[in-house]
Amino acid sequence: KMQIGFSKIGFPKQGALVLGVLEDSKMLAKTQEVDRNSGGMITAAIKNSNFSGKSHQILSVFTPERRIVLYGLGKGENIDELWSEEAGGRIFSSLETSGEKTVTVIFENHSRTKKNIDKRAAHLAYGALLRSYKFDKYKTKDKLGKDTTLKRINVAVEQHPQAKKIFSELVAVADGIFFARDLVSEPPNVLYPDSFAKKLTALRKLGLKVEVLGEKEMSKLGMGALLGVGQGSSRESKLVVMRWNGGKRGEKPIAFVGKGVCFDTGGISLKPASGMEDMKWDMGGAATVSGLMMALAGRKANTNAVGVVGLVENMPDGNAQRPGDVVTSMSGQTIEIINTDAEGRLVLADALWYTNRRFKPKFMIDLATLTGAMMVALGQVNCGYFTNNDGLAKEMERAARDVGEGIWRMPLGVEYNKMMNSDIADMKNAGPRFAGSVTAACFLERFVENCPWSHFDIAGMAWSSKDSPTVPKGGTGWGVRTLNQLVKSSYEA
Repeated sequence: KMQIGFSKIGFPKQGALVLGVLEDSKMLAKTQEVDRNSGGMITAAIKNSNFSGKSHQILSVFTPERRIVLYGLGKGENIDELWSEEAGGRIFSSLETSGEKTVTVIFENHSRTKKNIDKRAAHLAYGALLRSYKFDKYKTKDKLGKDTTLKRINVAVEQHPQAKKIFSELVAVADGIFFARDLVSEPPNVLYPDSFAKKLTALRKLGLKVEVLGEKEMSKLGMGALLGVGQGSSRESKLVVMRWNGGKRGEKPIAFVGKGVCFDTGGISLKPASGMEDMKWDMGGAATVSGLMMALAGRKANTNAVGVVGLVENMPDGNAQRPGDVVTSMSGQTIEIINTDAEGRLVLADALWYTNRRFKPKFMIDLATLTGAMMVALGQVNCGYFTNNDGLAKEMERAARDVGEGIWRMPLGVEYNKMMNSDIADMKNAGPRFAGSVTAACFLERFVENCPWSHFDIAGMAWSSKDSPTVPKGGTGWGVRTLNQLVKSSYEA
């Protein structure tokens, strides 16, 4: 893990230095000092380049003593926490394979942005930490094709004790994000319902209460929808319940439910072979819920929270569920199976009903890589969500905006809901091609009763094929930050 430290402003003898420059090449005080000490080398370098201090511009200057990295601050007015995170990520990626082992970021105040300098410095470090994530445990020779040299980032800021304190809480969230990214990245021969459950029972050391239900227990509870999905696999399905009791005793918890299809072949309704390897991340919703619960426990959140994940493998064998089968869910409602590849909603149906009936939560939020239709609608920019509660929608929108994760509300309604009615059962598990994400959400709504509820379809968000400033390509851990922020801003005493 990247080492990150904080200190008062000063120039260490070794390592690279990052210095700020405002637009139109206006150097900050410490940048001017270094320029004077180097005989005007920074001024000369700026003059002979296209660097002008625009927001997030980077220019490396080599003096006889060290590498200087000039970082563009733009007009200096928009430097908030999210801007600082992006800067941290960009600084890390620009120096990651440079040969530099340490870098000191001189985070000095300037007249245009005086507020929250400790917070912004902490978020710069957080951005660098998030960008430094790697999943290369299965590389034996060439670790991700890169030789990372950068080992330590030091943020030099006058309010360094306060910045360090703020950062320590952010590290707990980063740990949760990294846990979610790891889970999504693991190959399906390594991560399957039982091994996933074992990784979650290991979280007891953080103070989480973790229970694992096997097929016998779920069968007794009548979870025919969830069990039907896993019946074609030689691996046993599991339901894992994680509880964090950091709030008032006896106070209703908030609840998060995740789809954990550890590998999805589509079952008898088999998917095309091309790209099927990606279906190892069909447990992205369960990964986010697991990462969130780890983050809440890690930062000792002042709330009562429950995380429930349904873990299954959707495989085609002689015992697999067939199109045309009718299953009875834990709610007693019957479901006609139209398509065995519409399996995530069956897992969530029983998990949502179980969570609501057992814990009577203030709200339930489920996350699932549920439909390709959502990627068609919103791509990989925004996550579509559905909710039966406008108050919850407002709180989630604010939380997502605060952490820079894009969400977009999608509709529910009677007309869409009707599309899921079956001729021979209470409902079917797949509707017409059009409005596929909406009808899937309407299906889930039938299992939440009157509980305030929201469904995040994270199909486009759980995995990224390209790097962004704070998210390297691969498993993203999307949603851990938004939900942690939701808890922090609206549900902690």
